[in-house]
Amino acid sequence: MNPDLDKLQPYPFEKLAALKSGCTPPGELEHIALSLGEPQHDAPEIVLASIQDNLKLNNRYPLTKGTLELREAICTWLQRRFKLTDKIIDAEHNIIPVNGTREALFAFAQCVIDQADDAIVMIPNPFYQIYEGAALLAGATPWFYNTDKTNNYLPDFDTVHESIWRRCQLLYICTPGNPTGRVFSEEQLADLIEKSLKYDFIIASDECYSEIYFDNDQPPGLLQVAAERFNNLKNCIVFHSLSKRSNLAGMRSGFVAGDADIIKSFLRYRTYHGCAMPLAHQAASITAWNDEDHVQSNRKMYKEKFDAVLDILKPVCNAQKPDAGFYIWLNTPISDTDFAQQLFSEQNVTVLPGSYLSREANNTNPGSNHVRMALVAPLDECIEAANRIKQFIESLN
Repeated sequence: MNPDLDKLQPYPFEKLAALKSGCTPPGELEHIALSLGEPQHDAPEIVLASIQDNLKLNNRYPLTKGTLELREAICTWLQRRFKLTDKIIDAEHNIIPVNGTREALFAFAQCVIDQADDAIVMIPNPFYQIYEGAALLAGATPWFYNTDKTNNYLPDFDTVHESIWRRCQLLYICTPGNPTGRVFSEEQLADLIEKSLKYDFIIASDECYSEIYFDNDQPPGLLQVAAERFNNLKNCIVFHSLSKRSNLAGMRSGFVAGDADIIKSFLRYRTYHGCAMPLAHQAASITAWNDEDHVQSNRKMYKEKFDAVLDILKPVCNAQKPDAGFYIWLNTPISDTDFAQQLFSEQNVTVLPGSYLSREANNTNPGSNHVRMALVAPLDECIEAANRIKQFIESLN
């Protein structure tokens, strides 16, 4: 067995199940889960119809590179959404369809890490645990940079010592952030690109929440800043998905895009990996990337939920709307694990302790005294959950 498997920690939901074991919530209250970031809105009918219409294609092996039609649809979406041009990005050299960003975020580290060096992979803290597992199984050392309350839940890369930058081979960012909901500014992204060029590391930007925002101020993307400030995509790779944007988590469809040289190597790796997307899903993905109406409806539903839930919670806590995404990163008046356990026991509402999403770094665990609440349930359930959480917080006071 690979000895690095022993370095992997239990997934947050394993810890959550153990925390809740032995608890008996009130039987008269129906359970409401705000713990899992799984979209519950209906999938677009036009996409489901496209899957059905193209099932006959599944008698053929798909190419790892995906169909040209899918890559062109993705390229057109990227150009429209992030103001990119044909000179910066094209369907032939800069894009690979993938089976969801989770798979790709993990596989990417296995491809790009040089194990002969004493490699560091820089990871946001709190974080999506796939980043950590990817680093460990690629033979690298995870190095966590905190995104805590003192800096508005964004990293301060200027505090990172030069010795860390020199060992860094890969840096994961998540913008909009999971779980914090914070968005990197254009200046922050530009500064990070400058560092990557100076110290020669790759930036892997997880942007799967980028299409859930609440006004016309669209969150910037890494490739957009690279194109506008540097006129190239060197060292920059982004990961996008239809899971959150289009409520198609089960279809496992996304893409990786960016630096053509890195994409070329990643495609070579994936040819051996054996992870091509089924042709029916590729056809349906074209439909999804070409349509914005369902995305606008999706954003509207999330906005309604945040408005309603925050109106209920604000009198008793500091709950705030995120810059983007569908999480509330709530600062708790007691320890996050006690808060989650007691909330479940007394109100039959499940939230995820923040300390389960983070590690001890610089003598602190930035997830402590926070819980993640995913507003993915229907509006009426979110309102009911908010009222129960309000009642629970009032009981603590």
